[in-house]
Amino acid sequence: MATLGELTRQHTQLNRDEVDHLQRLIGEWGLLADLSFADLLLYVPGTDGTWYVVAHVRPATGQTIYHYDYVGTAAAGQEVPLLSKAYTDGEIVEGELVVEGMPDPVRMMAVPVRDGDHAIAVLTREWSSRSSRQPGELERTYVGMFQRFASMIAEGSFPFQGPVADSSAAPRVGDGVMALDEDARVRFASPNAVSALHRVGIGANAVGMRLAELGFNDSPVRRAYETKLPVIEEFEQTSDVILLVRCMPVLATGVGHDSAVTGGLLLVRDVTEVRKRDKLLLSKDATIREIHHRVKNNLQTISSLLRLQGRRLNSEEAKAAVAESVRRIRTIALVHETLSREPGDDVAFLEIVRPLLRLAEEGLQSPDRPVRFTVQGEGGRLPSTIATPLSVVLTELLQNAVDHGFPEGSAGGDVVVVLDNHEGVLKIRVINDGRSLEPGFELNKATGLGLSIVRTLVTTELDGTITMRCGQPDDFATVGLGDHPKGTGTVVDLTVPV
Repeated sequence: MATLGELTRQHTQLNRDEVDHLQRLIGEWGLLADLSFADLLLYVPGTDGTWYVVAHVRPATGQTIYHYDYVGTAAAGQEVPLLSKAYTDGEIVEGELVVEGMPDPVRMMAVPVRDGDHAIAVLTREWSSRSSRQPGELERTYVGMFQRFASMIAEGSFPFQGPVADSSAAPRVGDGVMALDEDARVRFASPNAVSALHRVGIGANAVGMRLAELGFNDSPVRRAYETKLPVIEEFEQTSDVILLVRCMPVLATGVGHDSAVTGGLLLVRDVTEVRKRDKLLLSKDATIREIHHRVKNNLQTISSLLRLQGRRLNSEEAKAAVAESVRRIRTIALVHETLSREPGDDVAFLEIVRPLLRLAEEGLQSPDRPVRFTVQGEGGRLPSTIATPLSVVLTELLQNAVDHGFPEGSAGGDVVVVLDNHEGVLKIRVINDGRSLEPGFELNKATGLGLSIVRTLVTTELDGTITMRCGQPDDFATVGLGDHPKGTGTVVDLTVPV
């Protein structure tokens, strides 16, 4: 479905500021639809003289009369004269429409949408008198509030022009409504608003009283009336109840085009349980991070004990085995250290790869074997169940690249790790420009412990695939390693579903 911006570009000559005005209006009109118990449609005049529907919203408080979405369609019926009159005269007009499939005529209120000194569109309220709710005090009050906002739309004072807080998480009409007069006295409170007052210990009849007299926090109302802008605020009304409120001032343009506050609409929502769940989630998240931190400390302790043990060994083979174990443990500890800093149980894999490369530089290269380690691309965020074995695999591949690609006494070279996470598949390529694979090498038949660990982790825990081959000139050129003849170095391709 086309957006408002696309439709206005296709059919109108509205400028950016005028389109922004309409965007702000539809950002608020869920509230207007709920107050009016009716469908709201936004029409714009096209360059060819045709009226086009660019937005449509249905009420959450009443029954819709249009099950078909009219966005993108052109008006061609009895609504055209009403739209033209409202647009030309700049006044709110009402009439009736005959809609196919509706047994009774549809009532229509056309409200000119003014921006500055002229109308740019028409907002319509369309409803069936038979299908709508029977008017009681609540319905009359809500529709009356809608009509006051409709007058503001026609005057150009709604939607509000100043810096307005994000209303996406604000209370809705169904949460609770209090209608206020120009002195901020309550003249109507919906049943849900009364229930909210009861939950904070206010049992008195609120009608005719100011919020401060009731013991209710009235700072959002005072700020809204002073600034003539809507205010959203969350506060602890009592030690046990947290309320989220939004106050919208109702303005009227007087002599000299100065606007005056003639009332207000206060929406109230009890968010106590939501905030309790938020606190529990934060507490749980902090506990998980603390666990990762302690696991990291324990692994580092084990690593230190192994290093101490390694110094007491005489066998070079035993020392090498202990050193490899220390390296693997440090790799897992690194993952837990990163997870202890991250919110949730996911981790940015690049934040693990970079320190892994630093560990490789510290432990694998030497003055007579200078090896440069670099990383390219992004690996995205991975769950710890994938990040931990994948880090061990990468560590083994880096060790293998140095041990077999750059033996002691060689001129050294480069090892590049390329990451690519796309459509749920993580691809890792490890390229070195050192010595190539032995002729007839087959990964499935490799007996070394490192490659055996890699093969087992990739195929079992990660459910991925891995291949090793000799490098090609294009492989090195792609990662910026210059020209190398065919058969140089080694390329390892690893694919893991994430």
